[in-house]
Amino acid sequence: MEWIVDLLRSHPELAIFLTLALGFWIGKIKVAGFGLGIVTSVLLVGVLVGQLDIPVTGPLKSVFFLLFLFAIGYKVGPQFFRGLRKDGLPQVYFAVLVCVSCLAVTWILAKLMGYNAGEAAGLLSGAQTISAVIGVATDTIQSLPISKEEQQNMINVIPVAYAVTYIFGTAGSAWILASIGPRMLGGIDKVREACRDLESQMGGGDPSSQPGFENAGPSVIFRAYRVENQWFEGGKRVLQLEAYLQEQNKRLFVERIRRDGHTIDKVDPDFVLQLNDEVVLSGRREFVIGEEKWIGEEILDEALLNFPVEVLPVLCSQKEVAGKTLGEIRSLSFMHGVSVRKITRGGVNIPVLAQTKIDRGDTLELVGLGREVELAAKRMGVANRASNVTDMVFVALGILLGGIVGSLAVKIGGVPISLSTSGGALIAGLVFGWFRSYHPNFGNIPDSSLWVLNNVGLNMFIAVVGITAGPSFIKGFSEIGPMMFLIGAIATTLPLIIGLLLAKYLFHFHPALALGCCAGARTTTAALGAVEEAVGSETPALGYTVTYAIGNTLLIIWGVVIVLLCS
Repeated sequence: MEWIVDLLRSHPELAIFLTLALGFWIGKIKVAGFGLGIVTSVLLVGVLVGQLDIPVTGPLKSVFFLLFLFAIGYKVGPQFFRGLRKDGLPQVYFAVLVCVSCLAVTWILAKLMGYNAGEAAGLLSGAQTISAVIGVATDTIQSLPISKEEQQNMINVIPVAYAVTYIFGTAGSAWILASIGPRMLGGIDKVREACRDLESQMGGGDPSSQPGFENAGPSVIFRAYRVENQWFEGGKRVLQLEAYLQEQNKRLFVERIRRDGHTIDKVDPDFVLQLNDEVVLSGRREFVIGEEKWIGEEILDEALLNFPVEVLPVLCSQKEVAGKTLGEIRSLSFMHGVSVRKITRGGVNIPVLAQTKIDRGDTLELVGLGREVELAAKRMGVANRASNVTDMVFVALGILLGGIVGSLAVKIGGVPISLSTSGGALIAGLVFGWFRSYHPNFGNIPDSSLWVLNNVGLNMFIAVVGITAGPSFIKGFSEIGPMMFLIGAIATTLPLIIGLLLAKYLFHFHPALALGCCAGARTTTAALGAVEEAVGSETPALGYTVTYAIGNTLLIIWGVVIVLLCS
């Protein structure tokens, strides 16, 4: 055992990876549907490893934290700046008010309890589930005109307060929004009905606009039928058939035809269909199913159905589609034969409904024949094909420029005030992410790379925090633990209640949007999932993306503000 301790002390980098391995493993464990989460688990494991008195030196912690903040900004940048436009301003105002309430409630409670800047920052970080505050607050404390010993004592207590308050911050937020939230908005039954009404208003009454049978099978499928209905007697053009189906509110396309053993791969809209022809229809699953009742018998012919179909994610950036509803986009000529299977915004899946408005930076997953999908991709934006290449010039330059801007300080009352390099990296990520949504030909960061920058960046930072704070953690926990937990629960609950009241009485949001906006402003993705499950609808996600972008930015910046307010 002693040789392991000596090894970790001699090679602290191994202690960090040990912390990551155990933290990620423990973080995935759930009991009765609840778990500590990755970040908290990594922190606590780091604290445990830190009891071995392992020295961690150098800029490692800061480097990974800057990568994390840039990744956060890059991810939410398009939604952040979209929210500043007229149509998103109500959600922006809402998110700002909720974030201000988070800061105000935390500051008042900290003052009442006599907490120092470190304790207040940890309370804000854990109760509002914004782990990045740990790093931002640490940078700010280090700039305070106090002794190094005082600075270190404050810095060491931040992870203690965070660990104590984070559990209720996460689980409590999900419970409040999923259980108490619907009751405050009129009752769970009323909210569920309102969600169904919203889906109907947005095109949910048209099953072709629904996400489809995702759990049972693919939402977009191809099936073959023999033409037997007398409607085709005398011949009907492909264009006439598709137009007739459109009149029946069925967006289906003829992709292949076989006549007398001869297969036609490239279908002409003017091709005349005759009785006994065999056709392949494509479209949303729920509409293709059952067409044998009208067209004719479904045929299971492997040869006829054996042709390549492309599934292509497309990053939306063109004016022709940005700002339009999905229903409007579907009516455009280049969308012939193309179906939208999924829409992703800021890493969150949003409902595939006819009235869902598409924004720059959204990713639409298109399905259809290769030539048709390629044409649609060119008109909509840039094909976001799977790639493992990250534009590191873009990333490194963004962090450099952001860090330079963030390091500039203004002295107020003799105290240097700045965003710090961490705040600068966040702002740079927002700007660069927004710029990428308009110019998608460069600045690519694949989802896998973004995950590494986000999760590994943050947790590498948290691991170092836990290890360095380990020796003083136990003492700090025994001193502030029980009461801090109670104060943290209050700091979590009050802003959520305020947010629900604001959403209902001041902004008059739809109940689904109200719940989504509250989850987004508090950056609690787990709460969004709990809300969607409670109301049986994905519509709350429509209120999540803009408020999440605003909340994620402001709550991180509050890490600077809370330190200054309590110092």
